[in-house]
Amino acid sequence: MKLVDTLKNIWKIEDLKSRIMTTLGLVLVYRFGTEIVLPGVDPAQLQDLANQTSSGLLGLLDMFSGGAFSRASIFALGIMPYISASIVIQLLGMAVPYFQKLQREGESGRRKINQITRYLTVVILILQGSAYLTNLHAQLPEQAFVLKGTFFHFSSIAILTAGSMFVMWLGERITDKGIGNGISIIIMIGIIARLPFSFFAEFGSRVSEGSGGGFIALILEIVILFLVFAGTILLVQGTRKVPVQYAKRVVGNKQYGGVRQYIPLKINAAGVMPIIFAQAIMFLPMAFVNFSSSENLTGFAATFANYQGFAYNFTFFLMIVLFTYFYTAITVNPMQMAEDMKKNGGFIPGVKPGKKTMEFLDTIMSRITLPGSIFLGLVAIMPAFAMKAGVNDQFAHFFGGTSLLILVGVVLDTLQQIESHLLMRHYDGLMKSGRIKGKSVGGPAAY
Repeated sequence: MKLVDTLKNIWKIEDLKSRIMTTLGLVLVYRFGTEIVLPGVDPAQLQDLANQTSSGLLGLLDMFSGGAFSRASIFALGIMPYISASIVIQLLGMAVPYFQKLQREGESGRRKINQITRYLTVVILILQGSAYLTNLHAQLPEQAFVLKGTFFHFSSIAILTAGSMFVMWLGERITDKGIGNGISIIIMIGIIARLPFSFFAEFGSRVSEGSGGGFIALILEIVILFLVFAGTILLVQGTRKVPVQYAKRVVGNKQYGGVRQYIPLKINAAGVMPIIFAQAIMFLPMAFVNFSSSENLTGFAATFANYQGFAYNFTFFLMIVLFTYFYTAITVNPMQMAEDMKKNGGFIPGVKPGKKTMEFLDTIMSRITLPGSIFLGLVAIMPAFAMKAGVNDQFAHFFGGTSLLILVGVVLDTLQQIESHLLMRHYDGLMKSGRIKGKSVGGPAAY
């Protein structure tokens, strides 16, 4: 069987085998850490916190942390504060000359930006750690706290901050020594860890209906989930091919060029970063009101903590569209592409080289980014429609949204890296029909 042969080939490549084992080992360290409860908190008294995070926006936050949030773990704050800090720094890079200068300084500038991002992450973690502890005291009974007072408060903030920074470090080690992008893999592992519980919760609710209609509804949900999954793969892999003709050149006795190639412009060049950015910002109202559940909030905070509400989903949709254009503008440079084509004697048929080519590519990217961003936004708000249709809140998260897009994007990107290792050593790739077209969807560590 081809799959068995491919697995054998993977095992034969020492470097690839070492990277996969390193990735699995670091992931196990992360999963072990999510089970370690904060010192001074009784693990047997956490049921109220689990109930609070069983649905709504806090349920989504708990899924991103792999269940660490509801277990009052040392990793409870997860990796999202780091992503939030990166968003702030990237936005400053568009408006503040100092950060623009750092971006132009190459590797040294990148190291400085990463350092500033880490400092900002620590500040955010301290603020969110205090909010998380306030929520713990509000949700749990007094007897749940073995330790109390100022020492417990400040020591817990330090542990939560150190825990999230350690998770960030694990992600960077996976990126450097493992396979795939570490930050993305850590988020994906947290999502996968919640999938079995979510499915069995939905299965149990359908079985409890006591009629054949419950099973039929469950089968229909699985079919719809499969269709959304397939559509998400098409979104991640979809491209628009632009033909490029290379002129004939004769160097000595050899002839170069005279061939037509294609530039694959991705329909969604930004990957899932727009949805991760938007989701991180949508979590902010919850953090500023001490992670309270939506039913305990009022006014502005209640509006944007209601995961199924129109205001939340409409704002989320618009932010994804805007971030898609923003991130595409950062990652795709039509001017550089036009200059590279001109240097190599290439041109787009019917378009003059240079400025006209740049304008043509920019127009094409704008046109294909619009439907890509709209579809990305629709996939992101699909869980709200699933909840309205009666799907269990936890299982509904997998009908689209950040969770499904991250799963698809990270899996494709990781498989693409494995395939690259195989093809470099002249083994067959993972797919018989052609190469996997992944898209790096890593967090800030990949920038």
